Amino acid sequence: MCVSLCAKAMKNQIQNQNSIAMAIKLFNTPLNILNLLSSFFFFACGITCGIIFTFYFKNFSLNLQVINGQILNYSSSSSQPLSPPLSPPPVIPRLGFNEYIKPPSVEHDMSDEELLWRASMVPKVKEFPFERVPKVAFMFLTRGPVLLAPLWELFFKGHEGLYSIYVHSDPSYNQSEVESPFSHGRRIPSKEVEWGKVNMVEAEKRLLANALLDISNQRFVLLSEACIPLFNFSTIYTYLMNSKKNFVETYDLPGPVGRGRYHSRMSPTIKLQQWRKGSQWFEMDRDLAVEVVSDKTYFPVFQKHCMGSCYADEHYLPTFVSMKFGKRNSGRSLTWVDWSKGGPHPARFHRSDVTAEFLEKLRSQSRCEYNGEKTRVCHLFARKFTPHALSRLLIFAPKVMQFNH
Repeated sequence: MCVSLCAKAMKNQIQNQNSIAMAIKLFNTPLNILNLLSSFFFFACGITCGIIFTFYFKNFSLNLQVINGQILNYSSSSSQPLSPPLSPPPVIPRLGFNEYIKPPSVEHDMSDEELLWRASMVPKVKEFPFERVPKVAFMFLTRGPVLLAPLWELFFKGHEGLYSIYVHSDPSYNQSEVESPFSHGRRIPSKEVEWGKVNMVEAEKRLLANALLDISNQRFVLLSEACIPLFNFSTIYTYLMNSKKNFVETYDLPGPVGRGRYHSRMSPTIKLQQWRKGSQWFEMDRDLAVEVVSDKTYFPVFQKHCMGSCYADEHYLPTFVSMKFGKRNSGRSLTWVDWSKGGPHPARFHRSDVTAEFLEKLRSQSRCEYNGEKTRVCHLFARKFTPHALSRLLIFAPKVMQFNH
């Protein structure tokens, strides 16, 4: 009996414990869900707060940098004057056709090599796309100033736009003296020139190259400071523009002052039978001037072998023109000189030599051919006249040379 009671009591106790465990389990189930929801809620809040604080501190740091920058700028601007506002970028002008054909200033910084290269450019189209008035380039090769400038001023007066002037003087020349109006601003970059040396030909090529930069220059005359015109501007201009020939004196002269100056090392480029002599004072058209400045075959031979008593200025152009362009050349010079007294230099004319009769003689004493016809107008210029002759030249020029016509 007792055993039965004990067993029953233990069975009841076990049932009660199972009931309690089930109640606890039932009670814990909603607690677990609640805990899970609570954990998720706090996790979401944490992420949200983290994002908010991140943006906040980032903006704070940026604002702090801006404030510090403003403080630094204010500090630097307080110690330095305020800079002016930036100006708008300059407007680059359009390079029109007129600017393209406009000749550059003679006071350029080109080297001889650059200058000769630039001057050698020739347009393939022969017709000009603009109204071109041909001009005569008067090129003065001088030691110093143009000594007879007042006479040349009378000659050029009233003919602006029909001529150009270029002056090559020795670099040592003191330019502090007052220049005459017609040559002011026309001095080209020059180098030292020695009488009878090859650098005299280099100076002539330098003058030609500068004159070629002006597309309007059609005829080119080389003159010295001792040259004078024998006719008025209109006569000389018409004579040159209508000429079908160039005027480079060239002739074959046997003997020590002719063929005797030839150097055998010039062969085979230049042979003895091709060697010529002539006056350095030339006149030529634009086509021949381009050929002269472009010559890379014959002039280097003179630079290398024409030394001492060779006198390149008396032989280079006569030989070069005779060899390559003889048919286009008249073979004579337009500048009259007097060699009758002999010696290495022509005669000089002073004040007492200048008379109306003397000037008339120079204008008409010769006989020559012009465009296939005989004429007495053979020389347009003459030399050598000293500065002392200027006063009488100014007296006779308006009458004899008709400068006022």
